[in-house]
Amino acid sequence: MKLTKGPHPTNQDRMEKGPHHPDILPVANGERDAQLLARLGKKSVLERRFGFLSILGFTCTILITWEGSLILFTTGLTNGGSAGLVYGYLLVWIGTIAVFTTMAELASMAPTAGGQYHWVWMLASPWCRRFLSYIMGWLVICGWQAILAGGGYFGGTVIVALIQLNHDNYVPELWHGTLIFWAIVLVAVFINTVTSSVLPKIESFILVFHVIGFFAVLIPVVHLAPNRASTHDVFTQFSNGGAWPSQGLSFFIGLVGNVFAMLGCDSAVHMAEETKNAEVVVPWSMLTTTVLNGALGFAIVIAVIFVTTDITAVLASPTGVLGYPFMQIFYDATGSKAGASVLITIIIIMNAAGTIAFLATASRLVWAFARDRGLPGWRSVSKIQPKTTIPFLAILITSFIACLIGLINIGSSTAFNDVISLGVSSLYASYIITESLLLWRRCTGAIVKATDVANEIGEANQLVWGPFHLPGVFGIIVNAWAVIFGLIIFFFSFWPVATPVTAAHMNFSVLMTGSVVLFAVLYYLLWARKTYEGPIVEVTPFSTVA
Repeated sequence: MKLTKGPHPTNQDRMEKGPHHPDILPVANGERDAQLLARLGKKSVLERRFGFLSILGFTCTILITWEGSLILFTTGLTNGGSAGLVYGYLLVWIGTIAVFTTMAELASMAPTAGGQYHWVWMLASPWCRRFLSYIMGWLVICGWQAILAGGGYFGGTVIVALIQLNHDNYVPELWHGTLIFWAIVLVAVFINTVTSSVLPKIESFILVFHVIGFFAVLIPVVHLAPNRASTHDVFTQFSNGGAWPSQGLSFFIGLVGNVFAMLGCDSAVHMAEETKNAEVVVPWSMLTTTVLNGALGFAIVIAVIFVTTDITAVLASPTGVLGYPFMQIFYDATGSKAGASVLITIIIIMNAAGTIAFLATASRLVWAFARDRGLPGWRSVSKIQPKTTIPFLAILITSFIACLIGLINIGSSTAFNDVISLGVSSLYASYIITESLLLWRRCTGAIVKATDVANEIGEANQLVWGPFHLPGVFGIIVNAWAVIFGLIIFFFSFWPVATPVTAAHMNFSVLMTGSVVLFAVLYYLLWARKTYEGPIVEVTPFSTVA
């Protein structure tokens, strides 16, 4: 076929030469996004409010790595010590870059709110893809539900610890943290519903605050700290506070804190249907976030370790006992409770901002899975509010479940922490399965280039590389390392922090993850297999472009 240069090239013209060929005039972003979504069989019903900077702010807020590294400081200090924390951070950072680079390839290939469960449908063999896709949907939803609960929990308990720092006579109770947790979730609901139209602007502002806040914390802590640890101690002193049989085992168990601080960059994927030029913007925002946040997090970890001269005393301090030794470190460095409180408040604000983004991500997943008839009550849950074009009911359901989970903390903080661990195990399970299928498909040559697709109206969910793609052997190596790293983290996410292991300190996240899978399997066999057929094809591929 002879291609013509003109204002209205056909879909076949674009697919034969590619969307960026000089003989083809640019396609408007809105038209291109609708075309790509139609290739996945989906209608474009959500308003595309996010650009690169706003979605970058969104993903940076999700990770809040430098803030999260401080909040989760105890895990690495207990199992690993200062040296273990440094080298463990680097290992996790390198692994996370591989994980989300691979996920970015998938996001460029299929930028849909369904994310992992939709990709599994595309990548798996026909005989098992419906079942695998359904189980994946539940894993990812439960993982993000746990992360949302974790964000609210950390926000509430950090505020409780701040009160403890400033008032020696204060006696914290578990329900105090839960009440503040609920307040934070309510604020997140308000932002995601009443002010949803300005959410991208809020996320852009938070990105600026995220970077400025980093320097606002780092500079005073480093400059004012009266003492410094030696370079030798920082980079060679390991700790096995969990009393494990070997230092190596303790090191790997201590990785989980750093993993949680870098978890969730796939949030951009689940906002893809609200992002302009999603096939390019979403993958690059994921990669930029992982590199930027990783660098900020590493800098803050190194700085705080150098100003911590007595790790044992910090862990035994009142705020250390509550799980936040970084507060005592700030107080020791500044010599002022007021000064330390200001620095801590920056972290509290960023954590609350993260909860807003957690809720947005989790609700979009619930909405997408309901749209494909994967959840009970899917007809109602999949509805979009006409005026604001947001999944209002999905937001309310997601936040209500998070508040119910918060009740667990009143009875046992250990049980609640196990729920939070479900976020790591569930999401990493979804990463491993999805990336393993991608590795299989790319090694067998099943994924084609866009220029090799020559049909104007074709089958939905074809395996076609997007603009973001690591070609050849390099892509295979990165993909393989992502799978290996994921398996390591998944395995150690189920380990308790210390020995001897008692019922009160056991990590029951393996039980919770298994329960999610078991429930999904049983529900699928008894009910969902009658309604869930995989991602529903709502429109004919490529039919959105004249």
